[in-house]
Amino acid sequence: MHAAPVDANNSNTPDRNWSPLNPAQRRVFGVLIEKAKTTPDAYPLTLNATTTGCNQKSNRVPQTDYDSDDVQVTLDSLRQLGAVVEVQGDGRAAKFRHRAYDWLGVDKAEAAVLAELLLRGPQTLGELRSRAARMESIADLNALRPIIDTLLSRQLMVELSPPGRGQIVTHGLYDEAELEQLQKDAPSSAAPASRGQPATASSGQRIASLEAELSALRDRVAVLENRLASWESA
Repeated sequence: MHAAPVDANNSNTPDRNWSPLNPAQRRVFGVLIEKAKTTPDAYPLTLNATTTGCNQKSNRVPQTDYDSDDVQVTLDSLRQLGAVVEVQGDGRAAKFRHRAYDWLGVDKAEAAVLAELLLRGPQTLGELRSRAARMESIADLNALRPIIDTLLSRQLMVELSPPGRGQIVTHGLYDEAELEQLQKDAPSSAAPASRGQPATASSGQRIASLEAELSALRDRVAVLENRLASWESA
């Protein structure tokens, strides 16, 4: 079975061009958005640079061990969706550029927030603000709030716990089954802040750990299914 993302054309969301992505697609897409912002001089990315970005040890949950064939198949599937384009390189290697702004209909700050969620999964708002700020200026939680509200209104973000300190959110690009499981595993209330310390996200971290184990398995299955489908269509 091809691991293509679920068709979301029946969504009630107006002007929705995007559709859910499988784990491998989310990782590659997130890497392209991140690297465009953090290493613009090396962007667009070659296949090798994209593979390295997927497998890097920092800012990634779960850790992956993709090879270049895995990533090429995934890039091809993202190109078919319109989320990625191949551009002319320096005459030696093809390069790849994301189309997040058009495909998702987001601005720069919204893309940075979504990239962090694509690369790490569920997070508290505090974690998300500090991590996304390495790509775009987001001064504090008050500055993050309108970004969150916009993404929520467009179903690009999902709340996994009620509003309050330690609230956990994630992106909306999961397929229906994955999202239902995340919502089922989510805490029923926001984590209280400890006196004299910032709010923590122990429950969110447990969720992220469980998701990491599950996503690692899904990643490999998705890549193998994409590769098999590519061979069958050759």
